[in-house]
Amino acid sequence: MKYSIWIGLLIYLMLIGVCFMPWTYHADVDKYFNGFFSEQDVYGKPGKFIIFFSVVCIITMLIPKIWAKFFHIFFAGFILAYSLKTYHLFTSSYNAYTPEKQAGIYLLVLLSILSFIIALFPKVKISEDDANEVR
Repeated sequence: MKYSIWIGLLIYLMLIGVCFMPWTYHADVDKYFNGFFSEQDVYGKPGKFIIFFSVVCIITMLIPKIWAKFFHIFFAGFILAYSLKTYHLFTSSYNAYTPEKQAGIYLLVLLSILSFIIALFPKVKISEDDANEVR
């Protein structure tokens, strides 16, 4: 993929931005929850985790070594798993009340899936030395 680094960079920056968007609306407390706010911090701050690993993924994506590409796949998978867990946590019903899902929670899952896909198809230039290392 010719533009995989630029697409990946855009995806990770958007993933960081999604952490600041509203994820769910809770009418019982009349508040919007996002990656950094939940009522009395009940759901924690998953935005910190997602931003940290997005930055790690950007760094590993930019390093032109094969070992960095493997770490990129691992960390992108970690973000995907954590985003799915966060989706389930934020959108689950409690006390017979189901929060209203906002666009941010859907974008979180979509962008984490795209980040994992972009990690699976890295732009790797194999030199003669790297080819000899494999043998």
